[in-house]
Amino acid sequence: MRLAIEIGAARPDNLALLADWVRHAERLGVALAFSAEAWWSDAATPLAYLADKTRHIRLATGIMQVTARTPAMTAMTALTLHDLTGGRFALGLGASGPQVVEGLHGVGYRTPLTRLRETVDICRLIFAGEQVSYQGKVFQLPLPDSEGKALRIAHDPADVPIYLATLGPNALRYTGAAANGWLGTSFSPDHPQAHLDFIREGANQAGRAMAEIDLCVSVRVEIGDDVEAMIQRRKRGVAFNLGGMGSATTNFYNDAYRRAGYDEDARAVQSLWLAGQRAEAAERVPDAMVTAFQALGTADMVRERLRRYRDVGVTTLKLGLDSAPLGPARFELLEQIADLMEDIA
Repeated sequence: MRLAIEIGAARPDNLALLADWVRHAERLGVALAFSAEAWWSDAATPLAYLADKTRHIRLATGIMQVTARTPAMTAMTALTLHDLTGGRFALGLGASGPQVVEGLHGVGYRTPLTRLRETVDICRLIFAGEQVSYQGKVFQLPLPDSEGKALRIAHDPADVPIYLATLGPNALRYTGAAANGWLGTSFSPDHPQAHLDFIREGANQAGRAMAEIDLCVSVRVEIGDDVEAMIQRRKRGVAFNLGGMGSATTNFYNDAYRRAGYDEDARAVQSLWLAGQRAEAAERVPDAMVTAFQALGTADMVRERLRRYRDVGVTTLKLGLDSAPLGPARFELLEQIADLMEDIA
């Protein structure tokens, strides 16, 4: 089982520190570094900055939103990063959710899985050096009844792995059928069937083995003795995922927790959050909704928790280390985790 890190937000006052962070991870043997795209930065530009400051670690988007750019621009950006990194780039894609897509990008959140699938199809046409001719439900290239013509991107064929951030059953099946990797969230190694059963089903239908898919799962890690304090600190973040990461009718994070057996709790927390009762929503989160989805506690506890991820088939752990500020404390925490991983390799 490999390790991955989150790069974090790039700002004018922390660029050198971000580069140090990724180089430190590289020295420790971390396999991937992911750049996010939320409402502070695009995912691609920080990777261009890091490309000549690293040598071995794979740089990846985690994720590019497929509604924020056309498939062709997504592919061209990926090819540019492929070149700048010397072939170390991985393209992480996701559909995001209606609040961001419709609120920030002004694009209707209709048929998100179809848009994701067609984006992957078109990117792979371009990566293969093929002429871009595609007739889908969302994208038609060239545009019908237009002066457009089928073009070929001026780039040699390139091998760019595609990771998909998916949570819903149909999207997970598609991931199993088509993706090089899965970017999993709201995942518990105590309830792996809530996600992996659907990925396995899609892989089987496509004649693929699960070993062909890098199962890259996010996990928040904190090492220390005061476990109760850790749990309490993290309840608000869980409540935000359950209530704030989506609308009242579309929240893939909430759905994932419900599939894992927390239906009543997830609904109750969401209801409180959407009613503006944020403190009450956090209080309503049971301890198990924190501990079953994260790796918290003493070094021995965290080691056994990470072993549990490995045992259920996770191949890459994407570490969330927000318990330590970017700097020496986070560098040290990563070193501790790397040492623990040697014990369970």
